Amino acid sequence: MHEDTFLVRATTQWLVRPTDFPTIRRRCRTCPSEEHRTQGKFRVNANRKLLDVWLLARCARCGDTIKLTVLERATVRSIEPTMLDRFYDNDSALAAELLTGPHLAHRNDVWLDWTDAWTLERTPVELPKADILDVDVRFAQRIPIRLTTLIATGTEVSRAEVAKRIAAGRITSDRTLAGRCARDFSFVFR
Repeated sequence: MHEDTFLVRATTQWLVRPTDFPTIRRRCRTCPSEEHRTQGKFRVNANRKLLDVWLLARCARCGDTIKLTVLERATVRSIEPTMLDRFYDNDSALAAELLTGPHLAHRNDVWLDWTDAWTLERTPVELPKADILDVDVRFAQRIPIRLTTLIATGTEVSRAEVAKRIAAGRITSDRTLAGRCARDFSFVFR
């Protein structure tokens, strides 16, 4: 007889979505802080037919402003009019979209800290009482999260316990459950 015959199996879906802008990590020019916060405001500077666009952020400690380059020396015609309007309107959804992409952080030599800037929505809200739990994880935006933290948050166990279960083969997935992830995946929790 197979050992899984009398085990209860359930499925759940998780959605990872942002709740705020991430903390921008970069050394401040005027103080020893490395934390900068953005409100999603842009600065657009026109030099004849060329545009520069920056996302503005302030040091969390001293309030000094930094500019993160979004576009540099771009011709006006190369930018879609709706995109240009979104820059002028300080569209916070556009700022969030740019921050979740890898290009802005790489171009400006900053690191984005998503700690406390995301939430996990579970369906159903309560974890089902089951011996085996099939979990389908979806990301609303590209938010790189340490997988042990994500699984610990969703299953309401410690990160150390999650690491032990992964090592013992009690948490399995088609992908490696180490490091950070920002893409949809599934795993089985025993």
